Amino acid sequence: MASTTLGTSSIAFLPSRYLSSPSSNPSIHTLSLSSGQSCGRKFCGGIGINGTKGKSRFPVVNVATEVNSVEQGLNTIAKESQRPVYPFAAIVGQDEMKLCLLLNVIDPKIGGVMIMGDRGTGKSTTVRSLVDLLPEIKVVFGDPYNSDPEDPEVMGIEVRDRVIKGEQLSIVLSKINMVDLPLGATEDRVCGTIDIEKALTEGVKAFEPGLLAKANRGILYVDEVNLLDDHLVDVLLDSAASGWNTVEREGISISHPARFILIGSGNPEEGELRPQLLDRFGMHAQVGTVRDAELRVKIVEERARFDKNPKEFRETYNAEQEKLTEQITSARSLLSSVQIDQDLKVKISRVCAELNVDGLRGDIVSNRAAKALAALKGRDKVSVEDIATVIPNCLRHRLRKDPLESIDSGLLVTEKFYEIFS
Repeated sequence: MASTTLGTSSIAFLPSRYLSSPSSNPSIHTLSLSSGQSCGRKFCGGIGINGTKGKSRFPVVNVATEVNSVEQGLNTIAKESQRPVYPFAAIVGQDEMKLCLLLNVIDPKIGGVMIMGDRGTGKSTTVRSLVDLLPEIKVVFGDPYNSDPEDPEVMGIEVRDRVIKGEQLSIVLSKINMVDLPLGATEDRVCGTIDIEKALTEGVKAFEPGLLAKANRGILYVDEVNLLDDHLVDVLLDSAASGWNTVEREGISISHPARFILIGSGNPEEGELRPQLLDRFGMHAQVGTVRDAELRVKIVEERARFDKNPKEFRETYNAEQEKLTEQITSARSLLSSVQIDQDLKVKISRVCAELNVDGLRGDIVSNRAAKALAALKGRDKVSVEDIATVIPNCLRHRLRKDPLESIDSGLLVTEKFYEIFS
């Protein structure tokens, strides 16, 4: 099944002379770690083969590595031929949804966002428009898993082996990927597949990475997530819980890092989402149809302008897009220094406890989202207003469902917040 990968590398394809001498190009850096900084398989996960006792292990070959090198280099050219994306800054209204998306870009550990609302309210358009605002990250050149050159937890096994041997890594700056997961995708396309014939005939374990590999350190977007097949939901649950994707087939086991921001959208009228998957989303945004007539006219006119001349329309929002990108980059760098007072942490946990929220994910996500919002506003300290803004989105989908309850769960969270924080 075909899939769409959004996001481009910041460099064009490099001639071989640059690859042999990474320091000759200013956009490529080198990194060499001593074996003392290596990470064992037991701690980080990795690749292992459950073979017959006494037999030698197969050598590891990744058939996507060379192909991926070419793809990374040609991403800049491919960007020009991609269909134009509606600018994020041009989205009218839907502030709750836009804020949840921005906070997840600032702090990916929030855990993603679930967007539920009426059909035709711009859910998919808004998510896909986020691609222009995604910041650049350091990745190992040619690696199919977008490995972090500094963090062993999100390194592919081949990169980690090179680091252990003391080899220098070619590093490039690449935009965070956004990967679309189609509803009809097969499990092999999502997880990746192993070439068993090659393993048996040549003694080589050849692995073709799937969508989860491309989404590592990026965004995985599932439109109409409530219609996703159960077997794919199980795959997402497993990867979201562990941060690793493991492919088990014919006695062969391959693992690779799969840490991604999970973004889903859907219409609640078309079906409910499984509660165990719903709990994996850090935040929940509700989207409603715009009722103001003048605002509706403005949305229609803006869309008509975009359809008529997408390039010209995007240029009119360049300044706002650049300003928003700078704001996100600044917030990401400020995030680590943002503090939240102890009494505010206690009150957040009181809200969660009195609302009978299961587990502690609600407490953790509320703290993270409040810090991300403070960083977005350029402050290094969380305020009560920050918590009031984000806590309904962090907790509304974690409340136990009461079929007799007529009040929206978000309002219940807001009422409890003001009761405790007042």
